[in-house]
Amino acid sequence: MESNVQLVKTILKYTFGLVPVVAGLDKFTNILTDWTQYLSSGLVDMLPFEPSVFMMIVGVVEIIAGILVFAKTRFGAYLVSIWLLLIALTLIVSASYLDVAVRDIVMAIAAYSLAKLSEIKPKV
Repeated sequence: MESNVQLVKTILKYTFGLVPVVAGLDKFTNILTDWTQYLSSGLVDMLPFEPSVFMMIVGVVEIIAGILVFAKTRFGAYLVSIWLLLIALTLIVSASYLDVAVRDIVMAIAAYSLAKLSEIKPKV
């Protein structure tokens, strides 16, 4: 059983370490998608700079969060979980991309699960 728990923890650690880094890097290149399309017009109107600059800032946060999952797994996983919930709530409030909001909620639950698994001390 302990080896299964370790396997799940490792899979989740690599998932939530790599995916935020890749998504964060893509905020600078927009190879995967044009990330600014996910911003609500209300938020865009409030920004003191271009939406692309905002998404680059978001990208830096995501890269840091992914690195934290590798360096301090429990803390990083909680951070990623909260970050994903905030993204989902933003999408729900703007009533757009609800499919993405649901996906992000599911990913937030998985990141939270990684944080909880990281609290388990291995038996000696």
